Amino acid sequence: MDSKKKRVFVSGCYDMLHSGHVAFFEEASQFGDLYVGIGSDKTIYDLKARKPINTDAERLYMVKALRMVKDAWVNQGSGMLDFVNEIKALKPDIFFVNSDGHSPLKEKLCKELKIEYIISKRIPYAGLPVRSTTALRQECRIPYRLDIAGGWLDQPFVSVQCPGPVLTISIEPDFEFNDRSGMATSSRKKAVELWQTDIPEGDKEKIAKILFCYENPPGMSYVSGSQDSLGIVLPGLNRLYYNGDYWPETIDSVDDTDLLKWIEARIWLIPLFPRHATCDVLANKKVTAEAAKQLSKAADDCWQAILSKDAVAWGKACSASFEAQIDMFPNMVSPEIMDVIKEYKSEAFGWKITGAGGGGYCVFVSENPVKNAIQIRIRR
Repeated sequence: MDSKKKRVFVSGCYDMLHSGHVAFFEEASQFGDLYVGIGSDKTIYDLKARKPINTDAERLYMVKALRMVKDAWVNQGSGMLDFVNEIKALKPDIFFVNSDGHSPLKEKLCKELKIEYIISKRIPYAGLPVRSTTALRQECRIPYRLDIAGGWLDQPFVSVQCPGPVLTISIEPDFEFNDRSGMATSSRKKAVELWQTDIPEGDKEKIAKILFCYENPPGMSYVSGSQDSLGIVLPGLNRLYYNGDYWPETIDSVDDTDLLKWIEARIWLIPLFPRHATCDVLANKKVTAEAAKQLSKAADDCWQAILSKDAVAWGKACSASFEAQIDMFPNMVSPEIMDVIKEYKSEAFGWKITGAGGGGYCVFVSENPVKNAIQIRIRR
């Protein structure tokens, strides 16, 4: 078969159509006839907890009008693989994805269906800037939160066993991380309700406490950990020390530009499979003083390693923190998650996950690029 006549499939939201989308379509169409599956309004809302600016009918009209698109439709499924029925019917030769649209689930599906899987180089058209829908959605610059180590110590039932730190960084919203991805998306939605566009000026700890109280009004059966609100509001790298209470006893913050750049260059995120609908992370928990002590020590080791710019020690402490979490909360991981870690662990010094039980990302610590990974920017 002539390469120009191969069938190439892409799938996505394509809201607020911009030059980045067009460049992506042009790159994909170089491999053959281009077919586009568009996420429905419901799918986008379920994944991102927001409605698209343009309806699926409008987005379909605009995409079909592009000269390089052979045909397009609205996918009828749901979730990250809303296009399964369509791709089986189309039987494309190639599935083409953006680097931030890559996921092991898509790659696995292509292997099963014997479809070539290609990841875009994401090169903008000559002379034009790199564009993303997120960057164009100027109504919200509120960050996400990534915990580096010690997660769960912000829950009193853990830190009462042994006090210790949670390390967080505030992440610029360069990507629209999916709902329930372990990036403090629930707290971020509350922050949007409060402030709409960005974190207000003023005492950051007091502002974080306002967000924490707003998210956890009296009568809540489960209190969200304060590392989420603090991790969103406090810029830079933060060490939140918990000692049997919902609010940290002490907070140490680092905003040194050189150190933050050093961290950014060594964090790599690989998308994970969606969380199973029946997953209950708190089921079968085994919170003991020894496990909490191991978690606390790993987080402290991680803090010292980062301050010393020792990537090997950071990776080792990161993995130790992750293992201590799994010891206490075995439902945090699934066989699919462990398969992803196994695939990439040879490229990294250490690893952890964001969304407990799935739905988020594997985080790898490496001084060299990790294939198919995305990187983040820390809020200054």
